[in-house]
Amino acid sequence: MTILLPDASGAKRPYAPRTESASYGACLPLRSRVVYSAAHVVADPLHAAADGPAVVDWDATLAFRRHLWEHGLGVAEAMDTAQRGMGLDWPQAAELIRRSAAEARSVGGRLVCGVGTDQLTGPEPTLKDVTAAYEEQLAVAEAAGSQAVLMASRALAAAAKGPDDYLEVYGHLLRQAAEPVILHWLGPMFDPALAGYWGSDDLDAATGTLLDVIAAHPDKVDGVKISLLDAEREVGLRRRLPRSVRCYTGDDFHYPELIEGDERGFSHALLGVFDPLAPLAAAAVSALDTGDTAGFRRVLDPTVELSRHLFRAPTRFYKTGVVLLAWLAGHQTHFTMVGGLHSARSLPHLARAYELADGIGLFPDPALAEARMRALLAVHGVEA
Repeated sequence: MTILLPDASGAKRPYAPRTESASYGACLPLRSRVVYSAAHVVADPLHAAADGPAVVDWDATLAFRRHLWEHGLGVAEAMDTAQRGMGLDWPQAAELIRRSAAEARSVGGRLVCGVGTDQLTGPEPTLKDVTAAYEEQLAVAEAAGSQAVLMASRALAAAAKGPDDYLEVYGHLLRQAAEPVILHWLGPMFDPALAGYWGSDDLDAATGTLLDVIAAHPDKVDGVKISLLDAEREVGLRRRLPRSVRCYTGDDFHYPELIEGDERGFSHALLGVFDPLAPLAAAAVSALDTGDTAGFRRVLDPTVELSRHLFRAPTRFYKTGVVLLAWLAGHQTHFTMVGGLHSARSLPHLARAYELADGIGLFPDPALAEARMRALLAVHGVEA
């Protein structure tokens, strides 16, 4: 049996879905790499209006985190994938941090939580405002018992006049952090408001400032998450980090080769695409744990086409595809997002995401995924 999937030209072509899911083996604790999935939130479909505060389905949201932990991945909470600044405001993010931290303790799951400055809503924040906002969020994460990720800040990008302002703000925060944090460099392809982060549009100069921050406080930096979609630049930064500081790839285009690494090192992972790819990511890193590099690449390389599709420009809307795949895989009962973001991608884009995900055996129940895809097409007036 086939399903007719629309493409960008308006044509429909037949696709024959899988009838059986792929098997990726037992889930074991991952040893050779630290692997985090930045996890999405599940909206309450009855209260998900684009013009009101987010309402989260807490049971489904926490159940998805247990799914990630069961596969051996850590959870990176309240990050960009959770729609920070795109439907999820700070009060809801704070509640998410508290609930996920409690859940992590109950199951022994690894957790880091994003802290930023998104409670600032005024047009002209000062450096003092930015620092205080970071401090407020850092206190929430630490009180919940979570390690922090100091997320790139739109407010800091707007307030800073140059590299010295970044050194001042980050230095202040690192001095008071209770435990080493993960620094976060998110490129403008993910958020245009972050252009010129670290005080310069020149990426070499920006890298220098980031390294200066780390050099001043090496004992307070666990690692750096770099999301610039530039593998060569990530490798260059990775080789310049102190040995005690990890590089966490956030590159959803080149992650297999970056995680595999080379004779001079490798990247750990903190990836939004590992939200839908958790079973395959776990299987791949498990192979790497045994020294089976070829097996690692055999599992992970076929996922790259799907990832590049999900993260195609405008990259910041990748969350729509991530939530679509969670729905198709049976992790939630609906395809609705906070802030109405489920409408951010076209139907042909979503259809192609389904096809690519099914092709790599991502869905535990292919028949359910097919039925839900047919229902989505029907809602849009497409006879499949």
